[in-house]
Amino acid sequence: MAFALDDYWIWDFWIAREGADYHLFFLHAPKALGDPELRHWHATVGHAVSTDLRDWSFIGACFRPSSEPAWDDGTTWTGSVLRHEGLWHFFYTGTTKAEDCRKQRIGLATSADLNDWQRHPASPIVDLDSRFYEEYDPATWHDRALRDPWVMRNPTGPGFRMWFTARVKDGAPDGRGVIGTALSDDLIRWRVEPPLTKPGDFGECEVPQYLELGGRSYLLFCTSVRRTSEARRAALASRGARPETGTHYFVADAPQGPWRLGDGPFLASDATTSLYAGRIVEDPAGRPVLLGTIGFQPDGGYLGIVSDPIPVEALPDGRIVLAPEGSANKEVRHG
Repeated sequence: MAFALDDYWIWDFWIAREGADYHLFFLHAPKALGDPELRHWHATVGHAVSTDLRDWSFIGACFRPSSEPAWDDGTTWTGSVLRHEGLWHFFYTGTTKAEDCRKQRIGLATSADLNDWQRHPASPIVDLDSRFYEEYDPATWHDRALRDPWVMRNPTGPGFRMWFTARVKDGAPDGRGVIGTALSDDLIRWRVEPPLTKPGDFGECEVPQYLELGGRSYLLFCTSVRRTSEARRAALASRGARPETGTHYFVADAPQGPWRLGDGPFLASDATTSLYAGRIVEDPAGRPVLLGTIGFQPDGGYLGIVSDPIPVEALPDGRIVLAPEGSANKEVRHG
């Protein structure tokens, strides 16, 4: 039973675990808008809880754009949640109406209970570093990409590491998408570093997630056919393949890299109703599973639901695949 809401579309999500409970945070917007493309500009962060990643109890909205003029009064988008020193930290994407919501920054909110979130006064905690990343230029791209922060303890040393969606300054505009990174000792002050992945294949690599499976390191991301560069399209065509929409990954033999794009087809793509913005988590039995957003359908309609967990397997050659019994869910649970 996939997780759905009768009156809202659901899309990007992230999960925090507290004891036996999984806390699902997700972007959602009212279906009354009519056009699903409008959902991005009317998103609030929803909250649901489950003990098995299948049966979710919807709690309600827990975070939204600032009601006063601020750097995040336009939108509050995708992020991640981490517990540190007894307090939950929520890293999120924000934009301001003063900039027509075109320039993205990363902020921080904290909570003791995973539902009542207070903005940290230091926000935004990460802004664009023009040494490494592309500033907004409407002639080149539709926005300034600095979003979707994934934060955890640094796998290569002390402190914490953040991965985020970004674009580099040089190269063909349709292939500048990379996964950027930053380091922090205290989760408040961050040092932005050069991107971890190489540009050339995609205009954007959205919703990154770092994880380790089978002795290797992976950076999940999602992208679409329309965000695939002409260079990649030509390379795929030479092999008789086509661009895909869905969730894929970069892989490295060690956490510090070097990173390379995963071989073969996407981990989850159109063949499995996209499963966009996928996340891999451990289920209650300790097995890695993928959950993803089931979005646009072949008829053009938009479902806006979150799939049930699908088992994944890391192969000896470095590929991640959906387990044979895995499939996108056809039965839907409405919260």
